[in-house]
Amino acid sequence: MTPTKPVTKRAANPGRKTRRRHARELALQGLYQYCVAGGPAEAIEAQLKETNEYAKTDEEYFSSLLHGVLTNVAEMEQQIQPYLDRPFKELSPVEIAILLLGTHELASHLEIPYRAVINEAVELAKTYGGTHGHKYVNGVLDKLAVKLRTTEVHARA
Repeated sequence: MTPTKPVTKRAANPGRKTRRRHARELALQGLYQYCVAGGPAEAIEAQLKETNEYAKTDEEYFSSLLHGVLTNVAEMEQQIQPYLDRPFKELSPVEIAILLLGTHELASHLEIPYRAVINEAVELAKTYGGTHGHKYVNGVLDKLAVKLRTTEVHARA
């Protein structure tokens, strides 16, 4: 008899979103809103808390993402720009929001492996972005990870 590979929760139910994934999606919505219409983080957060999706969210992580990005937009834009093939402002609002979110997680959430951060950003881009946006997001965050997570990236190589 051949031993079988144990089934993990993720493999058993691949379509189920985690509370963290919901938090990222909701933060992405808020960042998109910020990119398109502006507004204070508190107003955007209050509006998103009223949605049905909020109950499925890791509330603390959502708030951390939204406020973490919106308090450091200019700094993160400068970190991202060297890895772009065009000015930051020429990206679509969805790509901008995803790149800001990914950059924040790479810089501020060191407990999450950099490959997981990039994978989550790519999944968001596949779901919400343009046809090839996920490839662009992957390429930019991959290069940015070398700068922000040098030790981790080199240890993996």
